Amino acid sequence: MSLTTVFRRASSRVATLAFRSVRSPVSVRSGSERLILGCQQLSRASVISFSRFHSTESAVSKTTADENLVSVIESEIDCAIKEEAPDQNVMEEMPEGFPFKISDTPGERTVLLERNFEDETIQVEVDSSAPYEDDEEEQEQAEQNDDEDDEHSVKFRIPMVVSVSKGDGVCLEFGVSAYPDEIVIDSLSIKHPQGSDNELAYEGPDFGDLDENLQKAFHRFLEIRGIKPSFTHFLAGYVANKDSREYLQWLKDVKSFVEN
Repeated sequence: MSLTTVFRRASSRVATLAFRSVRSPVSVRSGSERLILGCQQLSRASVISFSRFHSTESAVSKTTADENLVSVIESEIDCAIKEEAPDQNVMEEMPEGFPFKISDTPGERTVLLERNFEDETIQVEVDSSAPYEDDEEEQEQAEQNDDEDDEHSVKFRIPMVVSVSKGDGVCLEFGVSAYPDEIVIDSLSIKHPQGSDNELAYEGPDFGDLDENLQKAFHRFLEIRGIKPSFTHFLAGYVANKDSREYLQWLKDVKSFVEN
């Protein structure tokens, strides 16, 4: 065999191998490369399987948690109906001579009392969620006195904002605490319809720093406009009743959201 023939066969064999490597690159990979590819495919399958399992488990956990929450809410609704059921006849307890019209919007926390007095418009805003009992020290002192009537064993109060306005829009705004036996004026300011929202605006002196005769005159000013301690018990019952109604409706709304 000539040397030229040997070179031709060798060249032909090399060209054939090169052509095969281009046509089938996987066929020339080593065993370790095949193992890596197999592991990658297995890993992808495991991730997909775990993802599906995790999603299923999350769905089951959410369903269980929601069902448990609804059950607890239903129990609370039953307790609220039995122990703090709203009194449908609360208006029948309105005292004689009560001069205000009551505006009570469901879903709002405040109750608005309104009346006209000669050329004035009087509005009283009562927050049904505000605290109505005095501080703990005063309660303890009252409870320690066994000789007191039950009516005065715990002294409660109703915080209110009383606005007295005239046609030009200017109004006197009183911060008031209503007790069963007295009306306490906590603050007094004058509001202008074109007033500034500046937080540093002068709002008058502390009411307690006013002359005693001036304080008494302001108390009389509110009294003849219908702000009297004789109405405190009725207002306390009304706002407590409203708070019960709002709480019960809130529970029902939350239950409906979770169920849907």
